[in-house]
Amino acid sequence: MRPILCLLILCSAFRLSSIAQDKDEQAVTAAVESLRKALIDPDKSTLDRLTLDQLTYGHSSGMIQDKAAFMEALLSGKSDFVSIDLTEQTLKISGNAAWVRHILTASTNDGGKPGQTKLSVLLVWQKQKGEWRLLARQAVKVAPVP
Repeated sequence: MRPILCLLILCSAFRLSSIAQDKDEQAVTAAVESLRKALIDPDKSTLDRLTLDQLTYGHSSGMIQDKAAFMEALLSGKSDFVSIDLTEQTLKISGNAAWVRHILTASTNDGGKPGQTKLSVLLVWQKQKGEWRLLARQAVKVAPVP
């Protein structure tokens, strides 16, 4: 009977770990979706809640912004996403860190100039006080959008 009890305990531990992993994956996925919406319709409190003070935000042009510059660009309309579609998303969690990769296809209106972009994006999230917040982002151009 003892080996069976050990096996049941071991299986339960693996299942609990899997449930926690699934819960974190769902939370990170929700955070990515919240960020997508906030990029389209930015407001200061949402952007602040989703990002860490140490944020480094890399653009496909090579420009890198800190949190203040990232927020200012969105809130001022200098960076203006009209629509964003995320595809081919993958996610991996390791402890209190998570990385997400996806293809971002967007219509933009940066500074009043309409445009289209297609990017491969890497997001790095960190869990602090039970919340997943963006620590880093890097984008590279995939191909011109026709």
